[in-house]
Amino acid sequence: MAAQNQDQDAPITIKKYANRRLYNTATSSYVTLDHLAQMVKDGTQFAVFDAKSGDEITRSVLTQIIVEEEAKGQNLLPVSFLRHLISFYGDSLQGLVPSYLEQSMQSFATNQEKMRDYMQETMGGLNPFGQFEEMNKQNMAMFENAMRMFTPPFYKEADGSSDSEEKPTPAEAKEQEKTVDDLQDMKAQLEAMQEQLSKLSGK
Repeated sequence: MAAQNQDQDAPITIKKYANRRLYNTATSSYVTLDHLAQMVKDGTQFAVFDAKSGDEITRSVLTQIIVEEEAKGQNLLPVSFLRHLISFYGDSLQGLVPSYLEQSMQSFATNQEKMRDYMQETMGGLNPFGQFEEMNKQNMAMFENAMRMFTPPFYKEADGSSDSEEKPTPAEAKEQEKTVDDLQDMKAQLEAMQEQLSKLSGK
């Protein structure tokens, strides 16, 4: 009985052949990337293997599904996020990125039902985007404070005020400029989100 339950809990095996066709061994039928995408949405676990070599290629197939969805206009990945992600390949922090992204996405997935419930409960005459607007405003304030905290020389110059502190070295200045650019990129994204929320809420 235990062995049977283990087999039922095991991921479905999908075989990929040289002609790029995908074969579902559980249903004994060929499937498409759209079928696999629906299986993911349904919470069905599967693993994809190269039919010739036997190597597991689940990661590359899932990545291909994302590429296909993005090509259809289902844009979930901002360009700035993709640029940041690419920049981490070969970086000393590369090993930390997968676990960070996994935990962040898991946290979002855990709270998604609460977010949906909140949206449904507040549709009856109240502004369903009010809470998200407030959260976004708080994030904006946080980034403003971060820019002042970590890059005071540049922030003061931008404000037109003088500063008698010792100027940073070229290397420090370059690093600070990069920090400012990153923070300003995130600030721009938050401003765009705020504008979209305002439009949706009718303000």
